[in-house]
Amino acid sequence: MSWHIRGTYFEACNCVAICPCRRIDGVPGGRSTHGICMGVLSWLIEEGAVDGTDLAGLPVALATHYNDDERGSPWTWILYLDVRASSEQRAALEAIFAGRLGGDAERHFPWAWKESELLAVRPVEIDVDHTRRRQWLRIRDCLSVRIRDRYDGIETVTCVIPGHERPGEELIADELVVQDGALAFNFRGMCGYGTTFDYAG
Repeated sequence: MSWHIRGTYFEACNCVAICPCRRIDGVPGGRSTHGICMGVLSWLIEEGAVDGTDLAGLPVALATHYNDDERGSPWTWILYLDVRASSEQRAALEAIFAGRLGGDAERHFPWAWKESELLAVRPVEIDVDHTRRRQWLRIRDCLSVRIRDRYDGIETVTCVIPGHERPGEELIADELVVQDGALAFNFRGMCGYGTTFDYAG
């Protein structure tokens, strides 16, 4: 099964900017700031398809948690898919983001190559805006993320999830809130990151 999606990406987590998990001025990242990372990842697909199923215009989000001191640092995560997508579109997106279709997911998605636990796949109404340095994401009764602006620094920063080959910028999040069962956290003034993505398999 062939697939290809491209678009824009942003994330926020509880690390202090610059997130130490990222590659900074070419130096590989390491442990998260607090040893436990909690965050939200967001993709907005501009163009793409899985075996003819068009995915253009669809958002995808993840709420995540992992502990650096847990053996293998497995990710615990919830996948959010837009309820306005068809069942075929949601199935295609779940297959990509769970890593079942291989390809670039095996290089970019830590939850796909590690021992990880997918808690739920939720069809929800996703409200999102990927305007540069003003990104925001809301899922009613589940989560809210709002970027304040870029991080004030001159470092070159890249992230494995969109890809180290892609230029991006460190951001500061005004709000990072998740209230969804086992994943529940609330932070302000922590780190974010924004760039583009282009995955295929």
